[in-house]
Amino acid sequence: MAETPVEALLEEEGAGEGAKKQPALLKYFKSVIKLKVSDLHMKAGTPPHVRQKGDLRPMMGGPLSAEHIRNGIFELLSEKQRAIYEAKGAIDFAYDVGPPGDADRFRVNAFQQRGKMSVAARRVSREIRNFEELHLPPSIEKVTHFRQGMVLLAGITGSGKSTTIAAMIEHINKRDPVHIVTIEDPIEYLFTDKKAIINQREIGIDVQNFHDALKYLMREDPDVVLIGEMRDVETFSAAVHAAETGHLVLGTIHASNASQTISRLLDLFPAEERRSVRQALEFNLKAVIGQKLVPSVKPGIPIVPTVEIMFVNPSIKKLIREERDNEIIDVIKACYADGMLDFTEHLRQLVDKGFIDVTTAYEAAPNPDELKMALKGIKSASGGILG
Repeated sequence: MAETPVEALLEEEGAGEGAKKQPALLKYFKSVIKLKVSDLHMKAGTPPHVRQKGDLRPMMGGPLSAEHIRNGIFELLSEKQRAIYEAKGAIDFAYDVGPPGDADRFRVNAFQQRGKMSVAARRVSREIRNFEELHLPPSIEKVTHFRQGMVLLAGITGSGKSTTIAAMIEHINKRDPVHIVTIEDPIEYLFTDKKAIINQREIGIDVQNFHDALKYLMREDPDVVLIGEMRDVETFSAAVHAAETGHLVLGTIHASNASQTISRLLDLFPAEERRSVRQALEFNLKAVIGQKLVPSVKPGIPIVPTVEIMFVNPSIKKLIREERDNEIIDVIKACYADGMLDFTEHLRQLVDKGFIDVTTAYEAAPNPDELKMALKGIKSASGGILG
């Protein structure tokens, strides 16, 4: 069987004078970097695998022994980290490959399974694409001009939320002399200071947990804050506090669109507290961007994002206050001129620009019949939203 690129690279990394003096597992990490893939998996009794275009592919060289994996990982750990692994059966740590300041970073989780060590390593990317390269609507750039308030990215796991937020942070980094603090689990993109100073804190590596990171956040004098995922009352409350005290807060949430985002946040709280949560959203929420990824038909572009963009204007504030979340979509449709966008309109634009085919658009559309009319130039009516 002919060698795959993965196999060829691994053989190349394993060869050469002085290779034996390097850490035993270094060649596998270097292969991940050269291939520009996302993940490395090691398990005793099987060859190492990398994730390439979404699929796991085996590397050349045959199965790894349990001893080889354990000794190789322990070579990278401090004495304290080894003790943590022995006590808990798992350890998270960061491993840099390359010279300081220009190293590729890996977030590594070594864990015990069936009495042996397995490893999952995620490459943290330095390649941050801008809005145009990501094929995002131009109006999304408006988010980076907010000086305070909350901006939430909504979508399922793997919908590109972190990539879009990274583009936002990098846009600010290139333009504004501000302090940006990120609290992430895990860090997915590494930033290099430009006009901004950026400090990235990773849960489990730089700080023990979200509680401790949030506790000290305001003492770090940030202008812009990324608080990973809005996953519980504590995280949301910290985001609101940061927004109320004059900071721009970016975050993600598992929701499909703007109205569901509000519902998900309300569901974090008991019924008697939801009125105050609505008030906090009314005064602090600046935008919600829902995002999905769809396959593209353009050569060299495997996937493109389709988005819903909601900017909080007086009409949106009124609907949030009056618990009329299901009518938010009507305001979005009425405000295309202000940069707002719903999934149906954006899918229509992607079809018109040749990024996706009609079949893909229908599969991704929240309402295929409405999209069918939009593709024919027929706009759905909306009105009476502020009655």
